Amino acid sequence: MPAIDIADGFDYHDYREKLKLIEETRDSAHLENRGDLACPACGRPFDAVLVTTASTRSIAGIDGPFCLGRTADRLLVLTHSE
Repeated sequence: MPAIDIADGFDYHDYREKLKLIEETRDSAHLENRGDLACPACGRPFDAVLVTTASTRSIAGIDGPFCLGRTADRLLVLTHSE
């Protein structure tokens, strides 16, 4: 299972076959993991990822564990079922 690579930044278009865009705004995107991608932080499969360039962001509805990934200009919040 390949992990998302964030070593040189992150562009979700590079993973378009495996991530489904749920919602996109000016500074963020919410995507569902439809492929077999692994989390860059823990290596386990993840359910969804929020990618944002905003300096602040409020997030509601995260029930399970989550991991964070950081690039030079983006924050990734990856949610897991268990």
